[in-house]
Amino acid sequence: MTTTTAGPTEGAEGRPAEETAPLHILWMNGGLGCDGDSVALTAATQPSIEEIVLGALPGLPKIQVHWPLIDFECGPEQGADTFIEWWHRADRGELEPFVLVVEGSIPNESIKSEGYWAGFGNDPDTGQPRPTSEWLDRLSAKATAVVAVGTCATYGGIHAMAGNPTGAMGVPDYLGWDWKSKAGLPIVCVPGCPIHPDNLSETLVYLLYQVAGQAPMIPLDEQLRPQWLFGATVHEGCDRAGYYEQGDFAAEYGSPKCLVKLGCWGPVVKCNVPKRGWINGVGGCPNVGGICIGCTMPGFPDKFMPFMDEPPGSKVSMAASTAYGSVIRRLRKVTAKTLDNEPSWRVKGEGLKTGYSRHW
Repeated sequence: MTTTTAGPTEGAEGRPAEETAPLHILWMNGGLGCDGDSVALTAATQPSIEEIVLGALPGLPKIQVHWPLIDFECGPEQGADTFIEWWHRADRGELEPFVLVVEGSIPNESIKSEGYWAGFGNDPDTGQPRPTSEWLDRLSAKATAVVAVGTCATYGGIHAMAGNPTGAMGVPDYLGWDWKSKAGLPIVCVPGCPIHPDNLSETLVYLLYQVAGQAPMIPLDEQLRPQWLFGATVHEGCDRAGYYEQGDFAAEYGSPKCLVKLGCWGPVVKCNVPKRGWINGVGGCPNVGGICIGCTMPGFPDKFMPFMDEPPGSKVSMAASTAYGSVIRRLRKVTAKTLDNEPSWRVKGEGLKTGYSRHW
């Protein structure tokens, strides 16, 4: 998706007015990934990618988005209008400013003697594929901000599991967790497998406002996630949390009760999907009966496997919850039975039973 800016306008004396240079967003999906985060972003509604690109939000700088998923500039290497030429321009220092968005984990190209694990476009000098890691080396130092989208790009994800042959890792592992852009911005990580569409679009809008000088430093947690999106656990925003509190657990899928016994990691996973829903507030893993498998966490997937087994710590917490929860349920039934009846004074007849004292 590439937008074009309008031509120069006439000034008060008939001279073309100087046009503000657009902010470029270079979306690189050449890492190890499935393009699921690109697909997810097309479903964003708060705001939508169309609203961002078309400048429908007040105060946003003019932007041009170069996104492999739907960009029409996909011709050969030669020519100024080919898609990959925008990356070469950024490498030559001809795009200023630009935000680099990385999708997919970064393989370690240093662990072998030949070949490459992942590439993106060709090297103009050799005609050979240019490794994704080389693009990251070249462009990260020139970028105003670097955004890692999806769990593969943020923390390595599935491709970085134990036993993988590529040595894959997330962008912070590759560049360094203390890395800062030339604008002083840390790497911004928006995890998810796939990413929540609105979490990503909202983060991009925040960064655009920050680049425009209209927002403070983006607040990130220790894992470089936006705090306002990942500051609470799945459990804290889950509609099923009340069942956990009273020790009432689902024994099979299809039950509306708490899913911890079926393998849900919600009590410890930082994610806002149950509260936010998936698209327009609808859907989300526990909301539709699916367990949380921890896909927004740095330890995913290794530390959360095997899926659909009771998490180790849940056995203790469920035992405690079941013990006090059974007492709480009994007490609440007594209270509910009392509260579920109308007061005795609401009856027909000549007598007034409300306790009111007549003054006539």
